[in-house]
Order: sequence, then C-alpha cells, then structure tokens
Amino acid sequence: MYIMKRLNYLVNGLAALACVILFSQCAGNGNQQVASAPAQAEGLSGLKIAYVEIDTLLTKYNFCVDLNEAMIKKSENVRLTLNQKANDLNKQKQEFQTKYQNNAYLSQERAQQEYNRIAKLEQDLQELSNKLQSELLSETEKNNLQLRDSINAFLKEYNKDRKYDFIISNTGFDNLLYANSAYNITQEILEQLNARYSSPAKK
Repeated sequence: MYIMKRLNYLVNGLAALACVILFSQCAGNGNQQVASAPAQAEGLSGLKIAYVEIDTLLTKYNFCVDLNEAMIKKSENVRLTLNQKANDLNKQKQEFQTKYQNNAYLSQERAQQEYNRIAKLEQDLQELSNKLQSELLSETEKNNLQLRDSINAFLKEYNKDRKYDFIISNTGFDNLLYANSAYNITQEILEQLNARYSSPAKK
C-alpha cells in the first residue's frame, strides 16, 4: 500500500538523518566556539586548533543514543498502528468486493453507501498517516535542538580553561583529508559529555 511504503521510507531514515543534521549544526556553531585538546597543539599563526570525529559522537554519545532509540520506538509504534489500520481497511475492501460481486446488497443505493464508507476510511487513513509523519518530523527537529544545545553548552564551559580558537568537525573525509592525531579531541569530548549526562530510566 502506498501509505505504508511512504511511511517505511520515512521511518527507516529518520533517526540517522536527524543525527547527521543535528551534528552538522553543532559543528557549524562549534567552529565559532572552541574546545581543548589533550595536547597543546598550535595551528598556523599561533591559532589553537582541534577536531572532533562526528561519526564517533553519533554512535557513542549516550544522549544521542537515547534520542535515537526513542525515535526508533516511536517510529515503530507509528508503523504498527498504520499497518493494523491498513490491514483492517484491506479486509473491508475485500469483503465489499465479494458481496458486490455476489449481489449480496439489497439495493444499489446500499452498495454505494458501503463503498462511500470504505472510501472515507481510506481518506481518514491517509490523513492519519500524514499527521503521524508530521509529528515524527517535529519530534526530530526538537531532538536536533536539544542535542545541538547540549553540545554547544558543553563547548562553552569546556573551553573556558582550554581556550582553543577553532574546532573542526570531521565526518569521514568530508573536512579533513589528513590531520595529526594530536589535534583529535574526540575521546576527551566524548568522555566528558557522557560523564555529564544521566540516561533516563529504561522502561
């Protein structure tokens, strides 16, 4: 069914897309903030520069992990809800088709009424699908803001003592083709972020 196929595409990519967008935003703001590095590496013209491997934060920052798990759970609940309603609708369609072919309705008017009722159910399902997908996207945007704010607030506090001029975000080879590992602050950032974060109790 078209509704379910479209939802499946949305659900499958939602969490990963949210994190990529979110950390891109964090990194963009972070370039104007600064964090420290384990080694006091000096960049060109005396600038202190460091970089963070975003892929590592995506998979190991507990806040991101929890947000991702919550979104997967919500997405799966939406998928199950719409699947059930779609299956019920298809069953009613099949029953209507069988009755209509067997002349089981007392009149053409009664058959038309049943047809209209099923058509309305299909329209309602489409509207529900749109509504739930919109809610998922809104939740994703909310998570983006929360995670971005978490990173930015940490960097501001962390850099009070470290005083770096730039932090560069690195995803694969997108930004850095080569960098001395002395500039890599990923592990230190990750450890302190996780130390500050308390995961909610699992249900």
